[in-house]
Amino acid sequence: MSATAPHVIRVGHSPDPDDAFMFHALANDKVPTGNLKFVHQLEDIETLNRRALNGELEVTAVSIHAYSRLQEKYALLPSGCSMGDRYGPMVVSRRRLTVSDLPGETIAVPGTLTTAFLALELLFASLPGRSRPRYEVVPFDRIIPAVAAGQYAAGLIIHEGQLTFHNQGLNLVTDLGVWWQDRTGLPLPLGGNVVRKDLGRDTMREISRLIKESIRYALSHREEALAHALKYARDMDAALADRFVGMYVNHWTLDYGEQGRAAVRRLLEEGHKAGLIPQQVAPEFVD
Repeated sequence: MSATAPHVIRVGHSPDPDDAFMFHALANDKVPTGNLKFVHQLEDIETLNRRALNGELEVTAVSIHAYSRLQEKYALLPSGCSMGDRYGPMVVSRRRLTVSDLPGETIAVPGTLTTAFLALELLFASLPGRSRPRYEVVPFDRIIPAVAAGQYAAGLIIHEGQLTFHNQGLNLVTDLGVWWQDRTGLPLPLGGNVVRKDLGRDTMREISRLIKESIRYALSHREEALAHALKYARDMDAALADRFVGMYVNHWTLDYGEQGRAAVRRLLEEGHKAGLIPQQVAPEFVD
């Protein structure tokens, strides 16, 4: 009698050191997965957000902003979040600018479903008057070169660009993670992993357990997991990549905890109040 065919679970995540670190154990058979076979699909976060709108992947990283449009198809996994704890997406410029200089300018952004974009829009919504900048979507890894070349007045940067933008002679206009925490007292929940609800409760729970195990393995085998993550580290040496991984794979990543869940609720509430998220959203986590 032939063995039961494994249940293929396609996992979407970004080709970045933090996600590579987090998924090292699952990608390289470091933890037993039973009848589940994880197949990794690496794409930028805005592409993953758009694919999630269509329910294409069983498990995927998404922006918390995008999750506001996904709750019918997906539930949030309690592990795998990227939390900005007094740091986060940044607006940078070649000329020295302040936030009040930006209305009327064109800002390069990595996608309109990213949490970075939602936070930036919340920032402008909090300012006197309703004037907004213009936005142009640019692949996240091309924003810094484009701003340095003078193609845009400013750029909204995510991922490792937060640590490397100074190398291109750019200036920090604002750190949205700092702005958010000063305003709310909460960290900025940037992204999370979601699982498709039609898999059923038991499979969702097993996937949740295995992803948490993968994160635990990486944190307890840091050097090994970091060596894997370095394959995806653009313009970073080992020390800088280790620092970046530490920013986004930590105790928040193992579990949101009550404060992290409160941060998700607050962000989605603020987005709805500002008219940036169409409906009220009650986040659903896999228990």
